[in-house]
Amino acid sequence: MSQSTVLTNIGSLVTNDPSLGDGPLGLLTDAALVIEGERVVYAGSAKGAPPADNSVDAGGRAVIPGFVDSHSHLVFAGDRTAEFNARMSGRSYAAGGIRTTVAATRTASNNVLDANLRRHLTEMRRQGTTTVETKSGYGLTVEDEARSLAVAAAHLEEVTYLGAHVVPAEFADDPAGYVDMVTGPMLDACAPYARWVDVFCEEGAFDGDQARAILTAGIARGLTPRVHANQLTEGPGVRLAVELGAASADHLTHLTDADVDALASGTTVGTLLPGCEFSTRAVYPDARRLLDAGVTVALSTDCNPGSSFTSSMPFCIAVAVREMGMTPDEAVWSATAGGAAALRREDVGRLSAGARADVVLLDAPSHVHLAYRPGVPLAAAVWARGELAVGAVGFGG
Repeated sequence: MSQSTVLTNIGSLVTNDPSLGDGPLGLLTDAALVIEGERVVYAGSAKGAPPADNSVDAGGRAVIPGFVDSHSHLVFAGDRTAEFNARMSGRSYAAGGIRTTVAATRTASNNVLDANLRRHLTEMRRQGTTTVETKSGYGLTVEDEARSLAVAAAHLEEVTYLGAHVVPAEFADDPAGYVDMVTGPMLDACAPYARWVDVFCEEGAFDGDQARAILTAGIARGLTPRVHANQLTEGPGVRLAVELGAASADHLTHLTDADVDALASGTTVGTLLPGCEFSTRAVYPDARRLLDAGVTVALSTDCNPGSSFTSSMPFCIAVAVREMGMTPDEAVWSATAGGAAALRREDVGRLSAGARADVVLLDAPSHVHLAYRPGVPLAAAVWARGELAVGAVGFGG
């Protein structure tokens, strides 16, 4: 029988279940949380908590759900420090920089790719991230895309086929031929490893017609679409995502009123990636505009070696609050429940009975400190699937 653990003396508990507490965060004070096996079995007042085999005294600190990072690119090799240094010295970001990582990834062994992925997942976990989506997209051959996804699928549930990241150099004069490969033999090799299909629908990458062909081919193979949309310019990506029932449209830096209306009228989550704008000195997306229109918003790191080399969801929360018009409550919700919505998951991103026991104990009295104290490592302890994965806590009787 599974051991149970109760976290007591929680000063502030974010449940993301409005039926349990105040506001969208379902915020509780003087709370307790009980974990049994991989699941939460109780979230509520400390007085009403059932007995458990072990107890952890939170010491009046805050507890939140594990972060859900719904957009990352972790299967890669190489380094783009020189590109970043040049960009910080005045050169603007363009999609073509991806090809530098492609060259390094193609020559890397599976062991190197696996070790790099595990290193970044460990880095994420230490900061409170317990659910991660990651993509291929740095191989861009049938063999390299398939092995990238095999590496990812060995560690993660949420794996995305992104053969349509950019057109590789060898197809520069035949982009239609590359689209044929992405929708044909590459898709055949990659679909068994993936849950999602994605495309970079952007000037310098894939246009609307190409993106539609790629996404519909993925849908026909049982993959659910997500779209890199409207990062560098206005374009068809957002409306295509909504039309095809994509789980998310990601970036959303340049939006028309029609784009916002489309997102507000459908089920596609708008995923914002503030680390990308921070690292490229680009204009930030207007989260306030989306939220006020009723769009479901997620926050994610976009962790990748070129345009957003951060694995820190707390950092993204702080930037979203400072630069994108989000309140601290909205940013924390978007980094947890919003990310879960972008992955169409109901078992993560919340702390209520039946949820997966992905729990972060903050070294702070409130979740607001995630924005209030940027850059400070606040994850004192992290439980993933009910197992203590980060930190050390004493069990009381």
